[in-house]
Amino acid sequence: MKIEEKKNLKVIVISDGTGETATEMARAAITQFKNKEVFFTRYKNVRTKQRVQAIFQEASIHHDIVVYTIVSIELRTYVQELSRTQKVRSVDLLGPLLNSFSNIFETEPDYQPGLLHQVNDEYFKKVAAVEFTLNHDDGRNLTTLEEADVILVGISRTSKTPLSIYLSLEGIKVVNIPIVKGSEIPEKLFKVDQRKIFGLTIDPSALHEIRRNRLTRLGMNEEGEYADIQKVTQEVEWANNLFNQNKRWPVFNVTGKALEETAAEIIKLLNMRKVNRFKQDNRFKK
Repeated sequence: MKIEEKKNLKVIVISDGTGETATEMARAAITQFKNKEVFFTRYKNVRTKQRVQAIFQEASIHHDIVVYTIVSIELRTYVQELSRTQKVRSVDLLGPLLNSFSNIFETEPDYQPGLLHQVNDEYFKKVAAVEFTLNHDDGRNLTTLEEADVILVGISRTSKTPLSIYLSLEGIKVVNIPIVKGSEIPEKLFKVDQRKIFGLTIDPSALHEIRRNRLTRLGMNEEGEYADIQKVTQEVEWANNLFNQNKRWPVFNVTGKALEETAAEIIKLLNMRKVNRFKQDNRFKK
């Protein structure tokens, strides 16, 4: 019996990844055929011949069509073989593309299943990090402080916000908290994992110049305490004393540094900590 004569059609999607791509492509094709009832069954993470064989046995009984995205040459070849021997109609959505790109680039693919899903996961991780960071800018929403990967602490104009955004684009959830001489520091700051906290300091003369320039741009008086060199020096010294009292807070001097440079130093430290934790966990397992 021809597929066109069937009232109902079942599409079996086989993928060594999530199968989302194959399913959406098949659905897009089906929309071109009005009033046809189609059902989908998706098999994801299919990476053995045994599982492929079991799926094809069912497909051959019910005259289903198989649509597949499989990276492995060996497994794709096996699917093609079963399709011929068991008379199951099948469509290879990925193989021809891989072959074409391989010819264009004159190199072989990596043949690693599931890479697209990994890329998507990384993208959504970065989006979530940016959203979290924006919602926790300038000391806001400290009730969820413990969810942060990094907590930046520093006085005004030490690049807390731009550095936070830059780090969030790397998938790091950041909270930045301004500290002000004479004002109480949020108590919760001392109750979270202290290794998450990073202090930002700056040379007084550089900060004085930054604040003066800011007041000039805003058309404000430069003679107030905000840009007074003595007050600025006292603020920096007070912040540095706070950092010295909290030995577990790494401190980064942002004077004359690009955001990329400071961010790279923080990321390097975070990666070193991950490696050390991994080594420590392995020692315990042994």
